Amino acid sequence: MSGGRGRLRWTPATPDLSVEVVTTVGGLQALAADYERLLRATGNTLPFALHEWHVAWCNEFLESGEGIHTQPMIHVARNTEGRCVAIVPFILTRRDVGPVKIGTLDLLGADPAITEIRTSIIDPSYETRAVWAIRRKLADVGEVDWLNWGVLSDSHVLALSICANLHIQCPLLNYVLDLPPSWDQFHSNLKRNIRQSIRHCYNSLKRDDLTYELRIAQEPPEVKDALERFFTLHAMRADFSGTVAHRNHFANPGARRFLHEVCGRLSGRGMVRVFQLAIRGDVVALRIGFVIGDSLYLYYSGFDPRWSKYSVMTTTVVEAIKYAIGQGLTTINLSPSKDVSKTRWGPREIALNQAVQISPSPFSRLAWAGFSRVNSPKPLPPWINKVLRMARRHWD
Repeated sequence: MSGGRGRLRWTPATPDLSVEVVTTVGGLQALAADYERLLRATGNTLPFALHEWHVAWCNEFLESGEGIHTQPMIHVARNTEGRCVAIVPFILTRRDVGPVKIGTLDLLGADPAITEIRTSIIDPSYETRAVWAIRRKLADVGEVDWLNWGVLSDSHVLALSICANLHIQCPLLNYVLDLPPSWDQFHSNLKRNIRQSIRHCYNSLKRDDLTYELRIAQEPPEVKDALERFFTLHAMRADFSGTVAHRNHFANPGARRFLHEVCGRLSGRGMVRVFQLAIRGDVVALRIGFVIGDSLYLYYSGFDPRWSKYSVMTTTVVEAIKYAIGQGLTTINLSPSKDVSKTRWGPREIALNQAVQISPSPFSRLAWAGFSRVNSPKPLPPWINKVLRMARRHWD
């Protein structure tokens, strides 16, 4: 960060690394091979770090209009041999809030909870040097009021702390299941109450003479059709009262277009699984999954509330777990945020570091304070509300 409001602290030199900044979607598309090699080297298991996710996100969510302009600022570090050792996918946003201008850098994925984990992709053997090299390159960006580094490893935090004033955020809690070789072994390790719940799911259907069928959409045409059913069931789940509230994350047409594009790209590579529970020929519960490496990431879900007494969503998750074990996968990522639908399975809780770097200027600190309060459950002070009203729709 540089210019009138942001100033760069001293950053160690890294002569063995060069950094290029990709500022167009076309330039991002050209990085496909670099992404692939680096993701293999890092053992990535997150759909949100994939090249396809980033391209689809930029195609749908970049904005340029009255009061706001967003642009890719993908920082790519290479060693002296030209091999890509780090990709930090920043998005630069310039906002005009009345007479006030605010500049921010965020990791790609600042959307309404669609990108659940935002992270850089860095070869562990280059992490400190790559962070320093990219941090030095950021001096060219110009005035930036804050920089959101997203999720960081411990070594990433340590490297940044040498050259940046970091504000450590509340950790993002992620939940991962380690899978044994068989379902029987997995089932025997579950707590008694979840074993009873599973038994109820299947027995209640059997008692009412109902049979279920698990359908798994994998090929692009069937995934496309399954997504349309997903949007319907996801909305029905959000409208269902009397249980834990769930937001409809795909009410916006842009969000639906994005999911169609990214799943179309990833299903062409055999990485999508849409688990669909059908009863009497109709799909009544559904969960989207992404197979990446030896892991299954379970994404958003939906179900028909008319079948809630049969716990059809639990049955769908059970069938997804059985599938993953049968395929020899070693982990299932249940996604971030703590709730009983995840903790009941006995996963590992992983606290992911999150950090923001704020320009030392009083204006930048004030702007960050206002931004932080926009999504806070506490009411905004009237003076902040007045200043931020014009920008609120871009920050939700």
